[in-house]
Amino acid sequence: MRRSCDFSKGIENPYAKRLKKRLTIRLDTDTISYFQGLSKELGLPYQTLMNRYLRDCAATGRRPQWASDEERRSSKPPKRARQQRRAA
Repeated sequence: MRRSCDFSKGIENPYAKRLKKRLTIRLDTDTISYFQGLSKELGLPYQTLMNRYLRDCAATGRRPQWASDEERRSSKPPKRARQQRRAA
């Protein structure tokens, strides 16, 4: 075995941008079932499908469509009112 290697004429890995990172995530069973069903229709593994969907969201700047901050604030009573109810 060589004691040293010369990498001066080496080239950068063209696939380095495609590397993926392992991630543990908790998802609702309904969400997983939806993507598994869709994956069977499209002939793709469901994890690949989820990754492509999330990558598309990131690339296009798509944002979640649930309640806006204003709607959430208006549905929750002010903190002071909650504290007064507890004291009563």
